[in-house]
Amino acid sequence: MIKAVVFDVGETLIDETRIWSRWAGRLGVSEFVLMGALGGMAALDRPHGDAFRLVRPGFDLRAEEAAWERDDPDGLRNRFDADDLYPDVRPALAALRAAGFQVIIAGNQPKRAYDALVAMDLPADSVHTSDGWGVAKPEQEFFAKVAAVAGREPAEILYVGDRLDNDVLPAAAAGMRTALLRRGPWGYLHAERPRAQDADVIVDDLHAVLPALRRLM
Repeated sequence: MIKAVVFDVGETLIDETRIWSRWAGRLGVSEFVLMGALGGMAALDRPHGDAFRLVRPGFDLRAEEAAWERDDPDGLRNRFDADDLYPDVRPALAALRAAGFQVIIAGNQPKRAYDALVAMDLPADSVHTSDGWGVAKPEQEFFAKVAAVAGREPAEILYVGDRLDNDVLPAAAAGMRTALLRRGPWGYLHAERPRAQDADVIVDDLHAVLPALRRLM
């Protein structure tokens, strides 16, 4: 029996469009150029940082983030807030809790994302980030921590995310059930791959998670 549902953050709960648009402005290229470069990296299974280095050779992420903070200390820059939530997040998570499921948020995010997520007062039992834990997906230790904070056996957990490499495949290897979300560039691309069938379910939005759970059980 699945008793807990755990959600990834970026392009699962958070629409990253505004973040990438601000990055395009910072890098001095059009949004179209940066979005296209990101899509290319997603298709090639390369990290998003390679898109930055494609449009700005020699790009140093840490140095640029520090300079950006000095230039715009009060702006969102590469951060998110409640305005970036996908519209289905609150009602879908609330419906899961009302149905008796434990709801947890756990994704690859910096420590500051924890504060942003907690401030949103989402209908979730707990929030966790990779930086807070000191380990990131797809490492198996990350999913061991997911099971530990849930207080559940892995088979009692459904992990929901938009990527095969970071979400579905490692969560399944940890013994969890999985849902692949067709959202964001990775989500759409990965849903077309043969290994998408390794997911227990493929969903188009978060409203589909609860009905999928009922079918699985």
